[in-house]
Amino acid sequence: MKALLAISMIVTATFVWAGENPAPLPPAAAVVKGEVLEAKDVESYTYLRLKTKDGETWAAVGKAPVRKGAEVTIENVMVMKNFESKSLKKTFPTILFGTLGGAGGSAPGAGNDMATARSGLAKTADTGDIHVPKASGANARTVAEIMTKGAELKDKPVLVRGKVVKYNPEIMGKNWIHLRDGSGSVANNTNDVLVTTTNQAKTGDVVTVKGVVHTDKDFGSGYSYKVLIEEATLQQ
Repeated sequence: MKALLAISMIVTATFVWAGENPAPLPPAAAVVKGEVLEAKDVESYTYLRLKTKDGETWAAVGKAPVRKGAEVTIENVMVMKNFESKSLKKTFPTILFGTLGGAGGSAPGAGNDMATARSGLAKTADTGDIHVPKASGANARTVAEIMTKGAELKDKPVLVRGKVVKYNPEIMGKNWIHLRDGSGSVANNTNDVLVTTTNQAKTGDVVTVKGVVHTDKDFGSGYSYKVLIEEATLQQ
């Protein structure tokens, strides 16, 4: 446990620093190496139980053909506490998220899914011309209203209906959804709102979201949002 705590403290400290400064993390401070004791594949990711010089720890990377006994390097590490994997039906007291590098990274596409999701560059769907009617009921808002009235709506519940244009599952224990309804403008970034939820969806779904507006949220490592909806539930 002391060894795990040491790893967590070092990498978490680096991660917080990275959230304040967009410069890339120094590789030496954001790398964990170890022997694979166990590997579990789910739809998009591979979970690895590693034996490192400081003890055992779990890590998650983009899905890759990693074998038991392999020596791997996890780069761009981010530490999560009490992370629940819906796919494995397991909660990890401490787990490292990152990209697969070193010998393990030689596999085609190794770590790409996680790297793309964590950098916020997952491809947005070709949305075309979106026209989704505004939700009805108490606290109903359009995407543009939420994005332009963030200060007014801060910490308040909202109801919004829109089309899922981007979906990244199991990031920081939540599913990350970008929602558009045709309102707002690309020019001033008021046409798209981020929603975090434990519910599942897929790109192209039209859903009604009920959640709480939060503002000026910085998750670190490039996850910084002026306005977003959290604690959300979805209905189709």
